[in-house]
This record gives sequence, structure tokens and C-alpha cells, in this order.
Amino acid sequence: MRILFADSLAESAVDRLRTGGDVCVVEPSLTAEDLPERISGFDALVVRSTRVTAAALDAADQLGLVVRAGAGTNTIDADRAAELGIFVCNVPGRNAIAVAELAIGLMFAIDRHIAPATADLRAGAWNKQTYSRARGLFGSTLGIIGMGAIGIEVAQRASACGLKVITEFRNDRTRDGGRRMADIGVVEVPDRPALLATSDIVSLHVPGGEDTVGMVDAEFLGAMKPDAVLINTSRGEVVNEVALLAALDSTDLRAGLDVFANEPSGGVGQISSQLGRHPKVTATHHIGASTEQAQLAVAEGTAEVIEAYRHGVVLDCVNLERVPNRTATLSIRHHDRVGVLACVLQELSRLHLNVANMQNRIFSGSEAAVATIEIAGTIDDELLDTLGAIEHVICASVLDTDPTAAQ
Repeated sequence: MRILFADSLAESAVDRLRTGGDVCVVEPSLTAEDLPERISGFDALVVRSTRVTAAALDAADQLGLVVRAGAGTNTIDADRAAELGIFVCNVPGRNAIAVAELAIGLMFAIDRHIAPATADLRAGAWNKQTYSRARGLFGSTLGIIGMGAIGIEVAQRASACGLKVITEFRNDRTRDGGRRMADIGVVEVPDRPALLATSDIVSLHVPGGEDTVGMVDAEFLGAMKPDAVLINTSRGEVVNEVALLAALDSTDLRAGLDVFANEPSGGVGQISSQLGRHPKVTATHHIGASTEQAQLAVAEGTAEVIEAYRHGVVLDCVNLERVPNRTATLSIRHHDRVGVLACVLQELSRLHLNVANMQNRIFSGSEAAVATIEIAGTIDDELLDTLGAIEHVICASVLDTDPTAAQ
């Protein structure tokens, strides 16, 4: 495959793909405006911060895969990619430890006044009396909003430091996530107001997107303890900055921020941020995932996604239908011969039955196979008889039907 890297990636991962036979073109200086003119001829595109617009996707003549070397995919037009049949995949969880370490670091830095104390020392001032006033984190309650991979890592480290960790109740947690929370001792509270009212520190670990833009507004901040600490290492747009500035000025609230609403597009630039200049804010430069360990792990994860795609397997795709539009699932047991499934699909096409999903698995010895085909349409006995009569088909049957499809 031909792969275009529009951002830098660990050289070890690029070399790994080249060793596998891929042609890798690394051009980390490419911008969103450059991509439409450069994307032609590439099978896969890898980005980190570079935006992938509809214009770039429309200009691609053979692109089948876009990989975000990280978790968030809000910089990629995944909807347009879906319309064009282009997979958009990410590499979730690989930088979780790095972000968690920074979140915990901000908590300690705020409590012990590390940033202003350092600034005073550099200016020649000694102010032990002021900087001795610290509450201490031990025994405090940490409320985590967003108990995904990063939230779990924050919870684990916070618990080891003697904090009580709470989160909102969710009934859709994965079994592994629930088990890890139980092992750490995370306590679920009924809802967000309960979390905000009881937390000494609130740490945000939610994805970007329409559902979370401006989530931290005046009402959210007003529900927090007046002397609480807000940590945001997720997305800048999650916080209404005007509301946060007002809360900082009117209460004893403090904040630790790694992300801002209007960050410079490049790694180096100028920023004019009232929050960044506020004396009650401890801030970093969107560096949560930027440790060598995390970047290497993300790079290796990116290589794994591309290698899997090369072999017909799609990992961590964000723009596939979660539940395909289907009414029934067909099972076609057949002899492993050329053209059998083509005949099956031809019959389905003749009756205008759309295939929502399909998988064919071959038994040991390569004599027989079974195809599982999810269908959008009506399957009757006549169709099953027709399919069963196709040469080399052993048996055609319906595995299940969707009882809600006809409603």
C-alpha cells in the first residue's frame, strides 16, 4: 500500500510498515489546505493534528483508510468518509497513562502552588508563609467525568495517593471497565449533580463533539464546591471559558488546564488567553499525550491498524454503523468452491435484498465453509429453497430475525 503521513510519527513504526512492503511518504508539514492536492494515489492517510476535510476526501482517488494516531477523531470529516466508503480508525487508550499522569500532576501542582512558587523564586522572592498553605490531596474526593481508558488510569493513580474516587452511574459500561473500577474502588454516585456537590476535585475525560461542547457552563460550575479544583485535559471546547473566568473571579475555585478553546494550530505560536493568564489557573500547552512512551505506543498502534487493514481486518473504526439495518441473518453452509457465494448474492440481488453485513469462514481441510449474511429485507421459504438448490450449497437457513425491523 501507499501511505501518506501528514504528521510526524515514531520512525520505528514507519520502518515497521516499510519492512512489511508498504510505501511510506512522510510529510509532517502538510496542512488541511495542502491535502486535497497531495492525497491522490495513496491508499491510507495517517494524521495526528492535521484536519482531514471533505475536500481532501473528495480529492482522493484510491483512499480507503484514514488513521488518527490518537483517540479523538473530531478533526476528521468522518461523515463524508462514510459516504465515500472510507474507513476512519483511531488508536484509543495508547496515550491514556500519559494524560493521566499530567492530570494527577496538575492536582499536586495546584495544591502545593508549584507554578507560582517557582516563578517567585526565579524573581528572587522568598514567600514560605504563603506557599505553606496547602490542603493536601490525601482523603479528598475526586470526581471523574468520563470513565474511559484515561479516566480509569487517573482513578488508579488517585486511589494510590489516598483519594476517594467517584464517578457518575452508567448502565452501559463494558464488563472490563466495570471490573477495573471495582478493583480500584471507584464509587458510582446517582448523577452528575451528586458528583459535583461532593467532589473536592473534578477531572474531565470526555470526548470532543456536539454532546460535550460547553458542557462546563455556569450551571455546572455553580454546582461545584466553591473551593473545588477543576482539571481539564480533554478538549478545550468542553469548557465555557467565559463562565469559568466568572467562577474563578467570584469563588475560591481553581483550575488546572491543558487545553484551551482557541489554541494555535501549530506546535509553536502565540496565544491570547485570559484563562492562561489567570492567577488561579495552572496551565500546560496541550501536552497531555506528549510523552515519549505515549507517542511510541500510539505509533505502534497506528502500525497495527494499517497492518490489519492490509489483511482485510478493520480495527477501531469510528464510522461504521454500530447496528446494521437488517431484518434477518442467513446461514449458508457450502462446499468451498469458486462462485458459490456469487450465485447466492445474485439471487439476493434479484429480489432486491440488501446485504448489511457478511462473513465467510472456512472449516479445517478447506472442504466446507459457512457464510453468515445479514439481510435487509424479507426472507421466505421459497428463497431458502432457491438458495439451497444452488450447486455446492449444503444448507440454507435463517439463524434469527429482528423482531423490531417490521415495526
